[in-house]
Amino acid sequence: MSVLTPTRGVRAIDRINPVAKLAAALLLAAVLVLTIDWVSAAVALACEMLLFLWAGLTLRVFLWRTALVWLAAPSTGITTLLYGQASGQEYWSFGLIQVTDGSIDLALATTLRVLAIGLPAVVLFITVDPTDLADGLGQVVHLPARFVLGGLAALRMVGLFIEDWRALGLARRARGVADGAVLRRLGNQTFALLVLSIRRGSKLATAMEARGFGAPIQRTWARSSTFGLREWSLIGIGLMIAVLAVVISVSTGNWNFVFA
Repeated sequence: MSVLTPTRGVRAIDRINPVAKLAAALLLAAVLVLTIDWVSAAVALACEMLLFLWAGLTLRVFLWRTALVWLAAPSTGITTLLYGQASGQEYWSFGLIQVTDGSIDLALATTLRVLAIGLPAVVLFITVDPTDLADGLGQVVHLPARFVLGGLAALRMVGLFIEDWRALGLARRARGVADGAVLRRLGNQTFALLVLSIRRGSKLATAMEARGFGAPIQRTWARSSTFGLREWSLIGIGLMIAVLAVVISVSTGNWNFVFA
């Protein structure tokens, strides 16, 4: 099971138009990036945890798919704790490192904000089929068909990149060149994957152009993409979570506008 492979099922969230999922995630993220305080992020994260039960993911699948977010959040928090803006009482210092009341609050807010933005984005993303997303972007948002089809082809190739990376690693190991320095091996393998990706992308673009995917015509879609009550309900839930987080943060005096 790949981290990027979408989950398919008959749950309620699987029947919602991917455009609504994208809109809800972007709406919530847009509000949370406007402030750096732990209250708004904590409120949003608490509400999201309740909604994750509705996604129908098992605990194992949820933790596996969101593993990068769980690793990135504390890493960001630790960096902010050590090198963040110093204010208030100082607890420990060493060179450029200063741990103060201000850096602790900022680290907590940053960690919670990464979780509050990243977790719903990943959960909604893994319940989206790329073809359904392309149908929604083309029929609901009315984006240019050339852009939508190109994006769909790129998303379909992500799984191939993962398989190529594994194949390159096995090939290098079979040839006895995989036991060198880690950074050097990573750089060589990344460059090889880049060359392979460019070559495959060029071939795919040529094939799609030859089949008329880039023609300047009014394109029809094989499957209809609808946007109704379920989709507006999901967007409304995202809006309510964002508003609740802002109201509680402002009422408690913790709202910290980033552009102030």
